[in-house]
Amino acid sequence: MLNLRLIYKILGSLQFLLGTLLLGCAAIAFFYTEDDLLAFLISAILTFSTGFVLKYWGRDADNNLNRRDAFLLVTITWVIFSLFGMLPFIISGYIPNLTDAFFETMSGFSTTGATILDDVEWLPHAMLFWRTQTQWIGGLGIVFFTIAILPSMVGSGSVKVFAAEATGPLRSKMHPRLSTMAKWIWSIYLSLTVACVFSYYAAGMGWFDAINYAMTTTATGGFATHNDSTAFFQSPTIEYISILFQFLAGINFMMLYTSIFRLKPGALFKSSEFKAYIFIILIASIWIGYLLITRNGYGWERALRSSLFQVVSFITTTGLFNDDAAMWPHITWVILGCLMFVGACSGSTTGGFKCVRLVMVVKVLRNEFHKLLHPNAVFPVKINGIPVPRSQLSTLLAFFAIFTLMVLLTATLMIASNIDNTNAITIALSCISNVGPTLGTQIGPEMSWSELPEHVKWLCSFLMLVGRLEIMSVLVLFTRSFWRDN
Repeated sequence: MLNLRLIYKILGSLQFLLGTLLLGCAAIAFFYTEDDLLAFLISAILTFSTGFVLKYWGRDADNNLNRRDAFLLVTITWVIFSLFGMLPFIISGYIPNLTDAFFETMSGFSTTGATILDDVEWLPHAMLFWRTQTQWIGGLGIVFFTIAILPSMVGSGSVKVFAAEATGPLRSKMHPRLSTMAKWIWSIYLSLTVACVFSYYAAGMGWFDAINYAMTTTATGGFATHNDSTAFFQSPTIEYISILFQFLAGINFMMLYTSIFRLKPGALFKSSEFKAYIFIILIASIWIGYLLITRNGYGWERALRSSLFQVVSFITTTGLFNDDAAMWPHITWVILGCLMFVGACSGSTTGGFKCVRLVMVVKVLRNEFHKLLHPNAVFPVKINGIPVPRSQLSTLLAFFAIFTLMVLLTATLMIASNIDNTNAITIALSCISNVGPTLGTQIGPEMSWSELPEHVKWLCSFLMLVGRLEIMSVLVLFTRSFWRDN
């Protein structure tokens, strides 16, 4: 049976964490003397009150969290954080519509970056910071963040929670204790963010913009404090800094730890996934850059910068922009759409299919051709020299099938809702890959999603959640076997 008491207890503790974050934004509102102070205070009080109730319900719970409990806990956590995270928007009146407020908050926590706001610059400072903070917390995972700071709260079930929330098909550990590993990974995440803040500030951003853009860059989220995103600053230096930190955030954080903290940079280039990541970025950037020079008349430096920025932004599923890709040749939309599907490395803050899965698919296909010539031979699929178990390959096939089916099904539903074909496909892909921008004429990469019908926004919100938790962790809740007692 489900250990509901323990789930209530953990959810109550997480509500205290969320309430503390809301109080932090209230302090920012107080500092700037803006009108959203009361909204954050009321939201924090409601969040803390719910936390106390849940903790009371979970009193005397044991710490035996099984695999089924972990899947339910992780999914409910993301939904509850989005429900309570939308309160400041609704109470303040800046996003009075329930559907829009939930969409915006889920987009934040899932690091998708799609927005229903046509003009973000009219929001007060605390509200802008709250949007960015949701992405930064959701970058590596809400519950994973809790494992790092409060390992005793999850207890013996921390490994199961990590498996339910982590990204990528292969789980590697760099320390026997998961709580220690979580702290190391979060220290890398924090170090990247701080380095990005100072880099942005040195390049000419103010402190508030530097902090917000650094958080959304390293979280590969895409929310910005200006309508024109990174293009607002008209600074090549800022754009190159953004490219660098988006790229770093797209690398497996365990690999980053090994290469930076253990001073083994060569380990990165031994990784099949990292080499695929680099290769895809180079090929796509050169191809798009060539098209921009020959068809749009860009100079070589601008073409290189624009193509590299958009390629890195799309493959890392960040969604920041420095140019309007809607004005580019349509073949570039196909390239960027493929990057949306692929995503960056597993174990990073990015979404998408992941480069390691693409490498596995390519190797499986190569082995199938070899078997046509040598039917009795055995060709193992190896990643970084380690054979991949057959069970992992079966999971890979299932993940690829359901990923593709969900994109096609939701795109069909959107077309039935009078959304044009290009937008329907790229919106579905953008949501399930947690990218943010879409491609098309109805809703372009620089436009908000405000004109989508309400039922489509709820569908997109569900897709964002499913995509962030890698599909299976959510969909397993809808199976009959999950709710059986045995």
